[in-house]
Amino acid sequence: MVTSVKPIIIVGGGLAGLTLGIGLRQRGVSAALWEAGHYPRHRICGEFICGRGQETLARLGLRDLLERAGAVGANTAAFFSATQSTRPLPLPSRAMCLSRFTLDATLAEKFRELGGELWEGKRRSDGDAGEGVVRATGRRLQAEEGGARWFGMKAHARNVPLTADLEMHVSPRGYVGLCRVNGGMVNVCGLFRRHAGESVGPQNRRELLRGPTGSPLHQRLASAEFDENSFCAVAGLSLRPYQAVTRADCCIGDAITMIPPVTGNGMSMAFESAELAIEPLVAWSRGEISWAETQPQIARRCDAAFARRLAWAKWLQRFVLTPSLQNALVRFAARSDWFWRMAFEKTR
Repeated sequence: MVTSVKPIIIVGGGLAGLTLGIGLRQRGVSAALWEAGHYPRHRICGEFICGRGQETLARLGLRDLLERAGAVGANTAAFFSATQSTRPLPLPSRAMCLSRFTLDATLAEKFRELGGELWEGKRRSDGDAGEGVVRATGRRLQAEEGGARWFGMKAHARNVPLTADLEMHVSPRGYVGLCRVNGGMVNVCGLFRRHAGESVGPQNRRELLRGPTGSPLHQRLASAEFDENSFCAVAGLSLRPYQAVTRADCCIGDAITMIPPVTGNGMSMAFESAELAIEPLVAWSRGEISWAETQPQIARRCDAAFARRLAWAKWLQRFVLTPSLQNALVRFAARSDWFWRMAFEKTR
C-alpha cells in the first residue's frame, strides 16, 4: 500500500470518523485518528442501520464485517402511543442492528489492520483545525431550544418481548425505541425534553426510559433485566438542522448536524457523510486540489445528500412530539401503508 504525501487527521472516532479513516486507508492515504474515549464502550445510539448507509458499508467492504460481528437483521417495525398501536409493519428495506459497544470496536480494529494510526484518550483543541484536519466529533450541544432542553438515554436489557424487530413508543415527554441487537439484548434508547426549571435526576431518567405506568412501553419493560454497565445519557442535544457550508472547518457526521432520532437514520448519515468525503480528501492528499477547494466540496456533497431528509425529519419530529397528534398518527400509520412508507422513504 502506497502512502500519500499529505496525511489526514480525523478528530473523533465515532462512526463517521472510523469509516472515513478506513476508506482513506483503503486508498493508500495516511490517516491518524484522535479519539477522546476508549474502545469498546457504550454510546447513546438507536443502534439501527437502515437506508443508504448500508450501501456505503457494502461499497467499503464493511457490511459483511459487521454481519460477522453479530449484526441482527430487522424486517418489521411497530408504533405505540398511550392508547393506539400498529401491527408489525414490514420495513421497506431490511435494516441491521448492532450495539455500538461492538460496532465501534470492530471498526477501530479494522482501521488499525489497514495501517491507520489510532490515538485513544487524546483530544485536540478547536484551535487545531486547519488543512488536512476533519472534524467528526459528534453531536452539537445546545443548552436550550424552544424553552426546553433535550437529553438522550440508552441501556441494554434482556427479557424484553417485542412484537416487531423495531418498536417506537411515543409519549408527551418524548419517545423510546426498542430493537434487538447482538448478544440476545434489546437496545432501549430514548429522547426526552425537560422544560426550564424542571428537575430530572438519575432515578427519574430511568423511569422515563421505562415509560409511564400503564403504557405499552412500561408493560413491555416490566420484567426487563437491565445491564447497568450499558446505561449512558447525554444532555443539551441540538435537533436544529444545520448546513455543512456554514462551517469554517471540514466536518462530517453529527459534527455537521443531527437528524431527529425518530427517523432511525442517524447512523446511516454518519456512514454516508464519511464516504462523501473520501474522494475529495484523496485528491487533496495527492496534491490534485487545494484545501480551499476540498472543504467546500465535501460540504456541498453532504448538504446535497441530506437537505431533503433533514427538512422532512424536522416536520416529522414536530408532529410526533405534539401530544394531541400522537394517537392519531399511530392510528393513521396502522391504517395506511402509504403514510408509513412515505415517512420512511422521505427521511432517507
